Amino acid sequence: VGQERMIERLLLGLLADGHLLVEGLPGLAKTRAIKSLAHNLDARLSRIQFTPDLLPADITGSEIYYSDAGKGEFRFQEGPLFANLVLADEVNRSPAKVQAALLEAMEERQITVAGTTHKLPPLFLVMATQNPIEQEGTYPLPEAQMDRFLMHLKVGYPEVGAEAQIVRLARAEEAAAARAGASAARPPALLEQDQIFTARAEIHAVTVSESVEQYIVALVQATREPAAVDSEMAGWIQVGVSPRGSIGLDKVARAHAWLQGRDFVTPEDVQTVVGDVFRHRLILSYEAHAARVSADSVIERLLQKVAVA
Repeated sequence: VGQERMIERLLLGLLADGHLLVEGLPGLAKTRAIKSLAHNLDARLSRIQFTPDLLPADITGSEIYYSDAGKGEFRFQEGPLFANLVLADEVNRSPAKVQAALLEAMEERQITVAGTTHKLPPLFLVMATQNPIEQEGTYPLPEAQMDRFLMHLKVGYPEVGAEAQIVRLARAEEAAAARAGASAARPPALLEQDQIFTARAEIHAVTVSESVEQYIVALVQATREPAAVDSEMAGWIQVGVSPRGSIGLDKVARAHAWLQGRDFVTPEDVQTVVGDVFRHRLILSYEAHAARVSADSVIERLLQKVAVA
C-alpha cells in the first residue's frame, strides 16, 4: 500500500532478469513486497539476514560429511542462495567476504565449492536492502560492486491516505488471524515460471529505434564527459556510468514499455527508469558532496541537458 513505484520496479527487475538494491528506512514494506511476489509466483523465497558474524558458506552452502554403513562421503548442502527469490536483508551489515560471495553468485549465476560448480535456478532474483541510517558498524558496498545491481531504488514514507490504509490492512489481518481464518484461506492461483520466461522472450522482441538507442548512449556518454554538456555538472561527477549502465537502461526501458502494453520503446520509457539505473553507478566528486548535490539531482540535470535524438 502506497509503494506502487517499488512494486513496479520489483516487477521490472523480474522481467529484465536483474537484481535490485533497495534503500529505505525500516518498516516500509520492503520485505513484504518480495514476500507478496513469492506468494503469488510459483517460486521459492529465501531470506538472509546479514549480520557481522555471517560467513560465505552460510549463504552459499558447504560440503558436509555423511557417514552411512561405515562409509563416509562429502555431499554439498545447498545454502539459502539456491532459491528463486532471495531477500538479502541489510546487506551492508556483513563483511566484504560475504558480500563478495553474494555478488559473485548474482553475476555468475553459479557457486563453486570445493572445486565443483553448482548452477543456480534459471529464475533467480536478488533483492538486497540497506538502511540509510545507523551506519556505525556497517560495511558499505564498494561503488564498483554496486554496479552489479540492475537498479538502485530508494523507498520513502507513504502518503497520508496510504498510511490509513496500511493501519486498516494490519487491523484486518490481525482479526483474520485471531479467527484462524488466515490459514483456511484459499491460496492464490500461482503464476508459473514459464510465463515469466515467455514474457522475457516478448521483451527481447520489443523494438528500440535508432533515435532512442542514440538517446541512451548520449545519456551515458554525458556522465563520462559532462563538460561537453554542462560546465557545472562537470564539477559534480567523478566517475561516470559503466557499459553495464547502458545495457541495463536498454533492458529496463524495454521491460517498462512491455508493461505499458507497447512493443516499442519511447524516450519517456528511458526517462522514467534512468534514475534507478544510474543512481548507484554515478560516483560524485567532493565538490558535489560539499554542495549537498545528490545523484538524483545530477540525473535530473542530465535529462534537462541531453536532448532526444
